[in-house]
Formats: sequence, structure tokens, C-alpha cells
Amino acid sequence: MTFKEEEFVVLVDKQGKRYLRRLRKGGRFHSHRGYIEHARIIGSPPGSVIASSTGEEFCVFHPTLIDYTMKMPRKSGIIYPKDTGIILVWADLFPGAEVLLGGVGTGALLLAVVRQVGPRGRIVAYDVREDMLECAARNVRNCLGETPNLTLRLGSVYEAIEERGFQRALLDVPEPWKAIDPICEALLPGGIVCAYLPSITQADAFVSALKERGSFTLIETMEVLLRDWHLTGRSVRPSHRMVGHTGFLIFARKINRQF
Repeated sequence: MTFKEEEFVVLVDKQGKRYLRRLRKGGRFHSHRGYIEHARIIGSPPGSVIASSTGEEFCVFHPTLIDYTMKMPRKSGIIYPKDTGIILVWADLFPGAEVLLGGVGTGALLLAVVRQVGPRGRIVAYDVREDMLECAARNVRNCLGETPNLTLRLGSVYEAIEERGFQRALLDVPEPWKAIDPICEALLPGGIVCAYLPSITQADAFVSALKERGSFTLIETMEVLLRDWHLTGRSVRPSHRMVGHTGFLIFARKINRQF
């Protein structure tokens, strides 16, 4: 499959720096390492190595989800891929799952959820800011195309949620304890709720509220730390910089008492 006009590509220079661009007729990619006409990329296969006007080589690929997430337009902070990966696995998102999101932001987590559940799934995402919903919708459309199984709603998950029958609920809101009752009503028994929170005081408040509510069990709290390694000849060491704390993740499972 070759690159086509209007597709996104990622160009990677010899230092590993990545540039996300949409291919346009008559377009030109510029960097401090020279420029490349888009026409030279269009029709080429992924993995092509193309020299710029200064002779610098760039590898050109279809962007991965991480490439797009880290380079897409933002109106807020994002949930980073290291946390998204854990959320997808610990919350057990699967093709065909019905998922409720509280707090959409720029749409980083939303992108991963839409792709993970696939066209047979159902996603309903709430946010209190219309501009965030519009930004997230553009990012999803640019990355994944049309997604008729995604519904974006202007509103708060602290209040009544009109939809029901969700198997998973993912929260990126500042006070998720206020959403416990609405989420409990919308979530099926056995369903999983996950909250992403920047501070340990927020995490503690949410866990305490879950325990007090008595409708959730298997409550887990964790943070994800990611460290790269530098491997060049005899130089084998961890990188001097690492992706440390970004947020805490809390997972819990809804139970259905029979007495």
C-alpha cells in the first residue's frame, strides 16, 4: 500500500525526531534539515527513505497511534500512552465493548478506546466543554475516519446519565467521587470503572468513596513509570530522563448484592 494524498504520514530524521504531516497536492514539508515535496512521498511505500533538499535522509511511515496522539492538536493535557496501555488492559476493553467516558479533553484516551472496541462497540463520551468535544471529534476523525458508534455529549457525569448498559466506565474528571452514583446506575453488574487522577489526595478520596458506596470491589490503585535504555556500543545505561509520574489509575469492579 502506497501513500495517498490527504493521508497522514510521520517523517523521522536521523536523530529520531518525528514530524506528523498530512500529504497535500503541491505541499512541502519543511524542517531545519531541508524540505521535501509531498509529491515525492505520494505513491511511495511505507518505510521509504527520502532525501531532503539538503541531502538529509528521512524515513516515512504511516503514523502509529502513539505518533498521532503525541503530535495531534491539543486544547488540554492528555492521558499519555504509558497510562493508556494499562487502562486498555486493566479495564479489559475488548472488541464490541460498550464504554462510557467521563471527561474527553483533547481525545487521547478516546482514540485508543474507539480503536480498541471497534465498529461493533458503543462509546458515549461526556465533557462539560463544547470546545473540547469539538477538538476531540476532529482528532478522532483525522486519525480514524468516521465513527458512527461514537456519541459525544455536552454534559457532566456528575449528573444523571441517560444511557444504560455499559460494561466499562473511564473517568478523567477532577472529582470522580461525585460520579459514583450516576456511574453505578449506568454500569452493568460486573462492569469495570477506571479513574485517572493527577494527585494522590484525589485518588484517596475516590477510593474512600468507592468503599463507602459498597457497590464496588477489587479496588486497585497504581501509577506507571516508564524508563528507556540507551544501548550504543559499550554505553549501556538507562536514559537520563524518564517519563515519571503523570497520574494515578484506580480500577474497581461493580458487584450486585443479592441480599
